[in-house]
Amino acid sequence: MGGGLPNIQSRNAIAHSNKIIKKGNIMKKTTSHNGFTLIELIIVMVILGIMAAVAVPRYLDSITNAEESAENAVISSIRAGLKAAANDSLYTNGRASWPTNPFDALAEKPAGYSLISAMASEDGQWTFDSTTSTITHQRADNSRHTWDYNKGTQTGDNADIGSLGTRVQVAP
Repeated sequence: MGGGLPNIQSRNAIAHSNKIIKKGNIMKKTTSHNGFTLIELIIVMVILGIMAAVAVPRYLDSITNAEESAENAVISSIRAGLKAAANDSLYTNGRASWPTNPFDALAEKPAGYSLISAMASEDGQWTFDSTTSTITHQRADNSRHTWDYNKGTQTGDNADIGSLGTRVQVAP
């Protein structure tokens, strides 16, 4: 059985395993049973629904955290601006004092700052109400947050710098 020719049975096996496609057979109607069953599609939809149910609350939490961080950045810059204003006032007038409007202590107002003297009423809006001495910010989810501002005593022997309160969510 050394290097001879293959026997007839093995030649027939080779001929049956190699299918010859003629040009005329290519355009014939073929049916395919490949595809997804209804059960498989339903299972995929259920899995996607579960993934969405987990992802959406996390996405909303990330938006809330981002807006809170942005508010913290604005309030931190206001606090720093108020300290700088008090130092400038001390140098100029011999007395540390804060401005009537805390946003006046900033070199650049935050995005969404409005001159209206009322509570913020638009998404992303920052306002200062001089009658209530309240800083207000409205978030994209229409929740409002306020900070109480007290410019302090500006005249007399008991002059004192003011205070800036903590964030308080306003009931809708």
